[in-house]
Amino acid sequence: MPVSRTPHSNVLRLTSTLLTATVALYISLVAFSNITDFGTNQQFVRHVLAMDTTFKDDDLMWRAITSRTWQDAAYIAIIAWETLAALVLIAGTYLWTRRDHTRARSVSTLGLLMLLLLFGAGFIGIGGEWFVMWQSGDWNGLDAAMRVFLLSGVVLLAIHLPFGTGTQESRTGSSS
Repeated sequence: MPVSRTPHSNVLRLTSTLLTATVALYISLVAFSNITDFGTNQQFVRHVLAMDTTFKDDDLMWRAITSRTWQDAAYIAIIAWETLAALVLIAGTYLWTRRDHTRARSVSTLGLLMLLLLFGAGFIGIGGEWFVMWQSGDWNGLDAAMRVFLLSGVVLLAIHLPFGTGTQESRTGSSS
C-alpha cells in the first residue's frame, strides 16, 4: 500500500527547509562581514584573548594570549569555520529543496553541530570561561554567542522531529 504524506509532515519538511535556510543565511552574513570588515571583529578576538579588559586576576592572567600572530590565527580559524559551516548549511538547504530529506537532515545536522561547537565550546566555553570574557564590559560576546547557540540548537531539534508517513502506524508508534 503506498505511503501517503500528511499535511503535518509537509509542514515539518517546509519548516526544516526554512529554518536551515535561515541559519545558513545568518552565518553566511556573519562570515561575509568578518571577511569584508576584517578589522572590527579582529579587535574583539584580540582583546578577548589578551584578557586586557578583565579583572587582571594574577591567578588567571597566565591564560592570556598576547601574540598578535596567534590572535590573528585564531580569528582566521573562526572565519574559516564560519564559512565552512555556512557552505554546509547552504548545501543542507539545497538538499531540503530537492526533497532529499535523509541527506538534507544529515548535512544540516553537521552544519548546525559546527555552529554549536563554535559558539558553545569556542565562544561560551573557551572565550567566556577560559579567557573570562564575562568579566569584560567592553568585549563580552556571550549574549550574542548564546543567541546563535540557542538558534542552532532549536533548529537542530526541529529538523529531527519525526515527519511521519500519514499511516496509523506512524501516528501511534506501533509496528504490529
